[in-house]
This record gives sequence, C-alpha cells and structure tokens, in this order.
Amino acid sequence: MNGVIGQLLPLALGIAISPVPIIAAILMLLSPKAKSNGVGFMLGWVVGVVVAVTVFTLLAGIIPHGSDQGSSPIAGIVEIVLGALLLLLALRQWRGRPKPGEEPTLPKWMAGIDKLRMPMAIGLGFVLAAINPKNLLLAASAGVTIGSAQLGASDTVIVVAVFTLIAACTVLIPVIGYLVAAEKLRGPLDSLHGWLARENAVIMTVLLLIIGVVVIGKGIGAL
Repeated sequence: MNGVIGQLLPLALGIAISPVPIIAAILMLLSPKAKSNGVGFMLGWVVGVVVAVTVFTLLAGIIPHGSDQGSSPIAGIVEIVLGALLLLLALRQWRGRPKPGEEPTLPKWMAGIDKLRMPMAIGLGFVLAAINPKNLLLAASAGVTIGSAQLGASDTVIVVAVFTLIAACTVLIPVIGYLVAAEKLRGPLDSLHGWLARENAVIMTVLLLIIGVVVIGKGIGAL
C-alpha cells in the first residue's frame, strides 16, 4: 500500500496545484457569501476528486495482469497514452500563454462567482475536480495505479482517501483558514489570486510536462 501511495503523490499534487480552481476558491472567499460558497466549493471539489479516482479505480480493476510479477502490459499502455495526452495539454498551455505585456485571460464564468449560491458552488467544485480534462487524465492514471495494484478493499479506501486529501489540500487549506481567521487572510488571498492569474499558463505547463513524463515512465516500467 505504501508503494502505491508513493506512486500517487505526483498525480495528487498535479490536481492540487491547479491555479484555476484555487483562484475560484479565493474569489468565493472574497465574495459576500464567502463562508457558504467557500464551504460548498470545497465539498464539491472533494466529492469530485473521490468520484473521479474511484470510477477509474473500478475500471482499472478489470484490466488483465501479465504473468510476470509486476508486469501489466495493458495498464502500461494506458499509462503511456495518458502521459502523452498530458504532454499535449502542456504544449497547449504553453502556446496559449499571454504574450509579454498582455493581461492573462481567465474563464468568463469567474466574473459571476460573487453571485453564486451554495448549490451552484458545490456543482462548480465538482465539475472542476471531476470533469476538467487535466484532472480526468490524472485521476485516470491514479485509478490505473490503484486498480492494477490489486489491493484489498480496506487498503483501497485508505489509498483513495490519502490521494483525495493531498489533491484537495490547496482548496481545503484556504477555505478552512478563512473560516478560522477571515480578516487576516483577505490580503494574502487577494495577492495570491493575482499571482496565480499571471502565472497560470507557466505553472500548468511545467506541472503537466513533469507529470506527463512521470506517467509515461510508469507505463514503460509496467510493460
């Protein structure tokens, strides 16, 4: 089990270090309905991560394993394909980065975040966690890793819980921190929001490039 958790760490961090959902969480915490929407977004994000990785874990559980110990050719091929797709996403992020002197463009839906109600905040958190293409690829890779490890039911639950906690930490920490010390965090959150918006493309490019190579390496090792 510990070995599986170790393999999942870069994938979980790949989901955690996602500027757009972090920015969305910060904007909700700076809105008039900060507490309800922040908590709602956090819950949606956590549930989205759990659902995505669980679905792919169940699907990966039916992948046939090779005869050699540690060998799983089909899982290896899936990992290589997922890694290649992550590299393509990295290229897309890099090519779409703002030019020097150009203001970064954020998704249009962010402009209406301060008008959301809690159910919509929950839905937004779920969508960003479970349906975002980058997160889907990372959750799929995590699911293949967990499913092909042939763990027992209790160990699988623990591994999924650890993965979710790490993947959700960058949303959990600011929301819980805001609930504890709202006034002290307004300034730092606003500054963090501005920095993430400016560096979003670069952060995502480097992140996807590194994780894509790691996933491809895992796939090659499983062949």
